[in-house]
Amino acid sequence: MKAADTHRTIDAVWRIESARIIAGLTRIVRDVGVAEELAQDALVAALEQWPESGIPENPGAWLMGTAKHRAIDFLRRGTLIDRKHEDLGREMAEREMRVPDLAAVMDDNIGDDLLRLVFIACHPVLPTDGRVALTLRLLGGLTTDEIARAYLVAEPTIAQRIVRAKRALAEAHVPFEVPRGAEFTARLSSVLQVIYLIFNEGYSATSGDDWLRPSLCEDALRLGRILAELVPDEAEVHGLVALMEIQASRSKARVGPAGEPILLLDQNRAQWDQLLIHRGLAGLDRAERLGGMRGSYAIQAAIAACHARAATAEDTDWEQIVTLYSGLAEISPSPIVELNRAVAVGMARGPAAGLELVDTLRDEPALREYHLLPSVRGDLLKKLGRLGEARTEFELAASITRNARERNLLLERARACNQQASL
Repeated sequence: MKAADTHRTIDAVWRIESARIIAGLTRIVRDVGVAEELAQDALVAALEQWPESGIPENPGAWLMGTAKHRAIDFLRRGTLIDRKHEDLGREMAEREMRVPDLAAVMDDNIGDDLLRLVFIACHPVLPTDGRVALTLRLLGGLTTDEIARAYLVAEPTIAQRIVRAKRALAEAHVPFEVPRGAEFTARLSSVLQVIYLIFNEGYSATSGDDWLRPSLCEDALRLGRILAELVPDEAEVHGLVALMEIQASRSKARVGPAGEPILLLDQNRAQWDQLLIHRGLAGLDRAERLGGMRGSYAIQAAIAACHARAATAEDTDWEQIVTLYSGLAEISPSPIVELNRAVAVGMARGPAAGLELVDTLRDEPALREYHLLPSVRGDLLKKLGRLGEARTEFELAASITRNARERNLLLERARACNQQASL
């Protein structure tokens, strides 16, 4: 195998195995920053050795074994560690001698270790941007450069976020454990929020020249699916995964040949990915069986399912969507939920009814810089024939959005209103 092919294989193996390796090492050294450094040492060893020796039969076990030996060496360094760590290093060395099958060692606690790592990376002690960056780094296997490019942020900025996040975890002495009771529910909510933030940035990029960033959607879906395997009885986890599956099913239909956005009602539904829809509906069914319709992600997945089940835009059950948004507003009230409910009301009961609700939101502080408020208002005004007002709203929305593709779409809609008014 050529060296370039070997390096590509190593990259693929690393993307798959890195979270498992870092999780296992964190259990040993009790410091996620040190664990990642040791895992990186194992990766460097693979890059140096595998082009000559060939890819091992079990590359994940090779990386884990190499990293664990480095962890033991780290714990034995008397100048860097205290007596407690020396004892731990001796204990781990004895364990390795008793259990020579490193693949088995890796698999023994991997589910628990991964779940612990998930809760550490998304710990509330960290700011949101730190949680996102650390999650993509530790659990997504992304390099700092890949995260920076995905978010259109300078690489040193991402590197600093990751460094600060690791330092904050160490200074707060965050334990490597799965929280229990009420804390579990609160912490799980933080984990789900981080995964959905990653997905949304891929699904509707907040800035830059691209409407979609598919790699971020894929990373979020992979993390969600892993989490669903780790906590199979948590309805909201399945609700989130179902929501992401159904949303992701539309990706190919959401952009035109030149990368321009295509809105939901204008999409070619033959391009929707039926496999993802099937998986999403199955996940929603599982969430419902677990009592998930009391959770916000499951309700949002049910809304997405209404679109997925409709063969055409005209077949959409908008009254059901209004009902679901009303339920969502009860358990998770926010101006954005109310704006979405207004859109549904406008589709179900006419644009005048929708506009009446939207106008009650115009003074909401949370929506002052939210470009979708004037965008929705412009759409409803256009349907009512109030073209001059609609054009003004579309131009306002275009001035607020930071995404170039979306700005062009909004300006085009403003021009269309102007042309229609002049006829």
